[in-house]
Amino acid sequence: MYTAAVILSVLLALVFLAAGAPKVRLKGPVPEGLIHKGLGSGLVRCVGIAEVGAAVGLGVGIWWQPLGIAAAAGTVVVLIGAIGFHVKKGEYGDSATRNAAVTPIVLLPVAVATALTLAASL
Repeated sequence: MYTAAVILSVLLALVFLAAGAPKVRLKGPVPEGLIHKGLGSGLVRCVGIAEVGAAVGLGVGIWWQPLGIAAAAGTVVVLIGAIGFHVKKGEYGDSATRNAAVTPIVLLPVAVATALTLAASL
């Protein structure tokens, strides 16, 4: 079970690090698109900090599982917020924005599985 927890933690950490770093720096098409859709730059940066923090927590959580569980639970919260944002903006009904909007739906079960496997490996 621990091997699965490590693999899921590393994968999720890499995804969240890659997603959060541009938002923290406010550079790139994703942060610009979020700001264009009505999010303030401070909120975009805050989401990026949460994503990078979750990535760090997942990495450290490989050795200290309680932190990894908390980080994985935090990713679940962030992903639910992202899904809500995409629903509010109507992006699931628009074929031009649907692909990016599906990402949090795909990652949500991975985050839940990460939290569960880390908890089971205690």
